[in-house]
Amino acid sequence: MKLKTYYYNNSIVKAFLYATIFWAFIGFLAGLFVALLLFYPEIPELIFGNKLKDSQGVIGFGRWRMLHTSTAVFAFVGNIIFTGYYYALQRLLKTRIFSDTLSWIHFWGWQIFIISTWITFLLGINTSKEYAEHEWPIDIGVFLIWIVYGINMIGSILKRKIKHLYVSVWFLLGTWVAVGMLHVFNNLELPISLLSFKSYSIYAGVQDALMQWWYGHNAVAFILTTPILGLMYYFVPKASNQPIFSYKLSIIHFWSLIFIYIWAGPHHLMYTSLPNWAQMLGTIFSIMLIAPSWGGMLNGLLTLRGAWDQMKTNPTLKFFVVGITCYGMATFEGPMLATKTLNSIGHFTDWVIAHVHLGTLGWNGFMAFGIIYWLTQKIWNTKLYSISLANIHFWLGVIGIILYIFPMYFGSILQSIMWKKFNPDGTLAYKNFLDSVLSIIPFYKIRFVGGMIYFLGFVLMIYNIFKTIKQGYSFNNEEFKCDPFYGSYVKENKGDTETFHGWLERKPIQLTILSFIAVAIGGFIEIIPTLVIKSNVPTIHNVKPYKALELEGRDLFVREGCNACHSAQVRPFRDEVVRYGEYSKAGEFVYDHPFLWGSKRTGPDLAREGGKNPNSWHFNHMYNPRSTSPGSIMPRYPWLIYNKLDRSNTGKKIQAMVKLGVPYTLKYIKNINQDMDHQANQIVCDIYKEYPSLKKEIDQQKKIEKEKFVPLEKREIIAIIAYLQRLGTDIKS
Repeated sequence: MKLKTYYYNNSIVKAFLYATIFWAFIGFLAGLFVALLLFYPEIPELIFGNKLKDSQGVIGFGRWRMLHTSTAVFAFVGNIIFTGYYYALQRLLKTRIFSDTLSWIHFWGWQIFIISTWITFLLGINTSKEYAEHEWPIDIGVFLIWIVYGINMIGSILKRKIKHLYVSVWFLLGTWVAVGMLHVFNNLELPISLLSFKSYSIYAGVQDALMQWWYGHNAVAFILTTPILGLMYYFVPKASNQPIFSYKLSIIHFWSLIFIYIWAGPHHLMYTSLPNWAQMLGTIFSIMLIAPSWGGMLNGLLTLRGAWDQMKTNPTLKFFVVGITCYGMATFEGPMLATKTLNSIGHFTDWVIAHVHLGTLGWNGFMAFGIIYWLTQKIWNTKLYSISLANIHFWLGVIGIILYIFPMYFGSILQSIMWKKFNPDGTLAYKNFLDSVLSIIPFYKIRFVGGMIYFLGFVLMIYNIFKTIKQGYSFNNEEFKCDPFYGSYVKENKGDTETFHGWLERKPIQLTILSFIAVAIGGFIEIIPTLVIKSNVPTIHNVKPYKALELEGRDLFVREGCNACHSAQVRPFRDEVVRYGEYSKAGEFVYDHPFLWGSKRTGPDLAREGGKNPNSWHFNHMYNPRSTSPGSIMPRYPWLIYNKLDRSNTGKKIQAMVKLGVPYTLKYIKNINQDMDHQANQIVCDIYKEYPSLKKEIDQQKKIEKEKFVPLEKREIIAIIAYLQRLGTDIKS
């Protein structure tokens, strides 16, 4: 039979490859900046000087932390996923990608999404929900781009020249349906108007927390894990010239992983106000995750069993080996952190940061680097410019990971010990939370050095790749020959009995549907009871909705990303109850859209902050934390002191809350401004009593600024003080 000539589309692969390298560079720089701020919080002052109040927080820690995580997840890892699949899928299916037009819409749409993320986060436009901080217009845009990607991938599968779907394609389809489902349900939010970016989550408190960590954990699962596993199954055999170790194991790995992973989200909420049955399910399924995760790791490593001698001359394989090993370590550590004993030690500490970066720097980073090295040589038809530089990159990366991860482990154990330690008389040994912060600053400095070394290795890779591309040549349309007829290329014997999975591997639509069912079961079983059964979130009579000024302050808290450093969840531990107050109840958060429980304590918990410190203390603390807490690593927020509070949307915000079920009365809605003025005046009056010299400063401002002068009671700082002073007071009363 005469073979027909076709052409692979390499131009889209190259575009995503360039984007991966560019955004990795930006994301790593952002991470280094965030790490530097943790022991050198005065950097914004060095940059802006006396103009810091005019910066409006564009280099604030909370905003840059969101930028770093979003860029790492969606820009770096997202683009390497698309790079790998646009290359691998065409070769696995012996067909050109379904639509060149859709490919470029996908590419530019994804890059615009990332750029819009940078713009909105720098401006303080975010929802606070970890890994999903984008506001509603961007959420809609991302979903549409994801649909375009899916159409392009599934269209390619449907016009394939080979019947059988290799395991990498299963992971692609499972990832696509899971991410789409997670994105839609977690990001259901109510905009205050169609002309505003501002929205509120339709879920409240406990329900929102469960939904967010159902998404947050599975964003790690289905963006940072399953698609990279699919690429592992393609690129590791290709780079080593070895068949995958066990095809049967890959079947077990795929189905058990996508089914079990979706249940494990509640382990992020251990000892919180989440119902115990949901916490228990999270723990059980997290521990079960070890089996499929390690099955996949062993399948990858054993694929290299006959290629160990290639390690000396093939640095790509070194990256793959360490990447897969880091995957195994991270997927063992995660389930262990889901046990109650280790969770009580590690949660809210830097252990979680170490765990996440073991995955992103080790698993995602090293797999991405290996894929980039291998693909560059293939697409540009050349050998790597310098094996020595690649080896240096490898060792710098390994050393960087070690210096990053282990200081965080040591620091987290020290944090936990200091938080929990009591004196013989029953008092806390370290009552001041700041003591634990100051003790781990040396570890933050070592972590920064590790990050710098890792980044230096990456810079060497960029140079190596650039020189490799320069010495090679590529075809945007790579020729290949194939039988033009749809066939399996497998002789069927009448006596052969086909297995169900063998049949399923030829049916992409059925495979996609079954993948969706597998990932949907766990999510719905955990989430629906929490949403519809009232006993899961019992009401507390004393808990009242936020007043308008407090709601505005809460939105400012979200804008500045304060929940990145401050939790708002007192766990039922002796040390936390003594330090913060009564442990948190589910009914406290029924009016919280979104929830703000946080995931790390760089600063103390704020769940019972109301009334602990006078208003003037909060004023001075926000202006310069080191004036009230010597040695604090909290950034300054002077713009809050000077900015006029924008009340133009307050009415719309209250109306949106009413639509979400928050019981504001018609009388209150009509008198919002009067209530805000009354509460603000009370706070200002207290501040002037406690801090008499401030009144003279404000009066002096009034003389200088004249008609531009904004009274203190009309400024943003008063709103955020109102919010902070409200926290926990309903329970105290």
